[in-house]
Amino acid sequence: MTAPTPRRSLLAVALAAVAAATVPVGRAAAAGRPAVGQPGGPRPAAPGAGAGAGASAAAGPDGAQAAAAAADGDAAAAARAVGRPTVDNRFWYSAAHWQAGTHQGTAVLTGPRPGLQIAAPAGRSEYADPHTGRKAAWEYAVWTSPVHRSTVPGTEVIASWNARTPAGTWIQAELRGTYSDGRATPWYVMGRWASGDADIRRTSVNGQTDGRSTVWTDTLALDVPARTAGLRIKDWQLRLTLYRKPGSPAGSGPTVWLAGAMASDVPDRFEVPASAPLGPAHELPVPRYSQEVHVGQYPEYDNGGEAWCSPTSSQMVIEYWGRKPARKDLAWVKPGFTDPQVCHAARFTYDHAYKGCGNWPFNAAYAATYEGLAGVVTRLTSLAQLETLVRAGIPAITSQSFRAEELTGAGYGTSGHLMTVIGFTASGDVVANDPNSPDNPSVRRVYKRREWENVWLRTKRHNASGKVASGSGGICYLYAPARPTLAQILALRAVGVL
Repeated sequence: MTAPTPRRSLLAVALAAVAAATVPVGRAAAAGRPAVGQPGGPRPAAPGAGAGAGASAAAGPDGAQAAAAAADGDAAAAARAVGRPTVDNRFWYSAAHWQAGTHQGTAVLTGPRPGLQIAAPAGRSEYADPHTGRKAAWEYAVWTSPVHRSTVPGTEVIASWNARTPAGTWIQAELRGTYSDGRATPWYVMGRWASGDADIRRTSVNGQTDGRSTVWTDTLALDVPARTAGLRIKDWQLRLTLYRKPGSPAGSGPTVWLAGAMASDVPDRFEVPASAPLGPAHELPVPRYSQEVHVGQYPEYDNGGEAWCSPTSSQMVIEYWGRKPARKDLAWVKPGFTDPQVCHAARFTYDHAYKGCGNWPFNAAYAATYEGLAGVVTRLTSLAQLETLVRAGIPAITSQSFRAEELTGAGYGTSGHLMTVIGFTASGDVVANDPNSPDNPSVRRVYKRREWENVWLRTKRHNASGKVASGSGGICYLYAPARPTLAQILALRAVGVL
């Protein structure tokens, strides 16, 4: 896997660029993710204006109007264009952010790309890997964030991170929330992660619960009775534990460049309002990869390529930004396999507890291991927001579920599938690279705007058996350069990611 060289995080650089420009600043495989009784999924995040400890940004339903207003320098119009917020994002990424937390053996790496590292171990512990049976001792250090009071008391919270974990290191991310009645959740493990798989097996910890909320793979969600009763998660903290082998030299260990979480409270809905196209036809030159050409390959990773919609989509966007695994990184792939980099993406996004490659934060973290890229998972609130991103040069990986008759031209139905939106036609229809295609040339599809919009944004649907099932509610992966253009900064701000 390609290791990143020092760079600023996406958010830090974007905010700096915005300031310099004096712009006003105001889960899933093709086979499906198990239903949990409510819409679930990862999302990303973003601090808003300010350089100190950071601020939060809320995503509203009309990001396109906000983008236009911001581009015109009309901060008031931009604020009016954003409706009731349903998403709150908060990430730590700057030196000041890291300093604001509580350190137990961690230190702030300053310079062009601030991060968090081990200074002196706070202690030593043993980890028994449930997927290999191996036990090993590890030195560790801990950083705990300040409490973040969400502008959107949420029904779901998802953590995300960008980190470098050399051989002999790994990290653990945990979340603790406070309910609206003042009671606190336990510290929930949101992921045990390493970019490689030689030291530990990358894993979620499914099913953690206190009887009011539960961790479903990558999503901390209120249980249905608690949610229905009006309970919400009003604030939360993040805790990062950095691990390295005992006796490692000073200065060694993992580095975390960005970490945080997103809270959301998206209303239940079977239908969403229709949106109007924003402009003329626009399409990005994103590489096309089919998951189906990998059918039967490496069944130890989610039963093979037929379930690799998430890593296949991730690889398309990583390569759109000009990154790719080095030849030596692909040496393990069987000679003769087409597009070995897709096999590589499947292996290094694989969640050994979920037994799949569709863990959303794991995909974003994988993308961020490539030089100059940052990755987050978010939830958008309208197709106009997605169109704003694409017109600024940022493709997006989206999660949707539908019956075959609900999406004309798909030719299949799914309880959860990832595809990459790369453009819009002159009439506003969606141009997508759909990895569930027989070969690479046929990956490009055009889907009817109204149909696609609804199957992506709704939170409730009827499945093939006629039963009510959950929808993703606008889940989206965003991978972008660490040094985005001004147009990309404005688009990311408009959709609530900056």
